[in-house]
Amino acid sequence: MGTFVTKLIVFASVAGLQPPTGEVCDRVDLIEVNHFYDAKGQLVLDQLIFYDWCPEKSHYDVRTWRLLKSPIQIPRREHRTGQFVAIWRDGKVLRKVLARSVRESWTQYDPEMVERAFLARDKRRDLQTAIASRPTAGPSRQAPVIQRGSQR
Repeated sequence: MGTFVTKLIVFASVAGLQPPTGEVCDRVDLIEVNHFYDAKGQLVLDQLIFYDWCPEKSHYDVRTWRLLKSPIQIPRREHRTGQFVAIWRDGKVLRKVLARSVRESWTQYDPEMVERAFLARDKRRDLQTAIASRPTAGPSRQAPVIQRGSQR
């Protein structure tokens, strides 16, 4: 029995099945769940787009985006706080992104690419890479709430 357990542990570590080593937590103003379809109506990709409110432009600027690989990544409402949270494993860390608002869209264009006209990719803030114990501070001004999703 001991040999089997040892082999299983070695296999799991070689296969990259280690549990996350920490938690990375970010705060954004809006998360968009986007379903991008081509001209024939075929699904191209599902993605999460993370936005910060820019009061100077009165516009939500894209912060970054991630492929939606599993329904587990879809933001869910935390009833205790009223916020939405998207959680997924990102390499060796557990990533958690909090937002006040969520919207879902079905488009025949990629909203993230369109948003490059408002803020170039190299000017965007990405999600943090260092392990943190609590969410980063959000933008200094209050972002408008544009849509509240329901619990999924």
